[in-house]
Amino acid sequence: MAVRGEQQMTLQGTVNKTGILLFLTFATALYTWNMAMSQPGTAMTWMIGGAIAGFVFAIITSFKPAWSPITGSLYALAEGLFLGGISAMYEKQFHGIALQAVLLTGGTCLALLAAYSMRIIRATENFKLGIVAATGGIALVYLVSMVLGFFGIHIPYIHESGLIGIGFSAVVVVIAALNLVLDFDFIENGCTHGAPKYMEWYAAFGLLVTLVWLYVEILRLLSKLARRD
Repeated sequence: MAVRGEQQMTLQGTVNKTGILLFLTFATALYTWNMAMSQPGTAMTWMIGGAIAGFVFAIITSFKPAWSPITGSLYALAEGLFLGGISAMYEKQFHGIALQAVLLTGGTCLALLAAYSMRIIRATENFKLGIVAATGGIALVYLVSMVLGFFGIHIPYIHESGLIGIGFSAVVVVIAALNLVLDFDFIENGCTHGAPKYMEWYAAFGLLVTLVWLYVEILRLLSKLARRD
């Protein structure tokens, strides 16, 4: 149902909420980053706890968008704990990789935003269906891989640094990046059709989820490339 006036979703409001969530994410990421560099064992506990909490808050937010001002913020804090820890783990193996991943994630987001704003990329119905289907397929592969991992079975090649593994990661990075277009389209439609004010938080949450996924996938791709050097 559309609303008007101060209770309506706006682009500036969404940008502001996205900035707040990114700040919360960076704040807790810095905490576990520093901890991982000095107390790896303790940092691992915070990292795993953050990943689990982030998943829970993401599910809650997805089903209860009106709660997103609170649950979206809690998701950002939790994911920051996870990202700080995993970034430090990769950084210890490959110096400079975390900064590269941050810059590539930000650059990709800005490039796609520019392309979307200039209508170079359009979120048509077929485009949306394709990206959703591809994202679902990737999620299924990761789920099967995780379940098999509990039984000591590992899917060959895709998690390794060979050409197949690098190719797989490159495809996942592209799909993750194109999900940003869906986020931009969601924000634009929400502002155009007068969505409720709390949808600014929900849209910012959705954008953050995509950025977190993209960042992690870029980290994985860069690490596979680094192992081949």
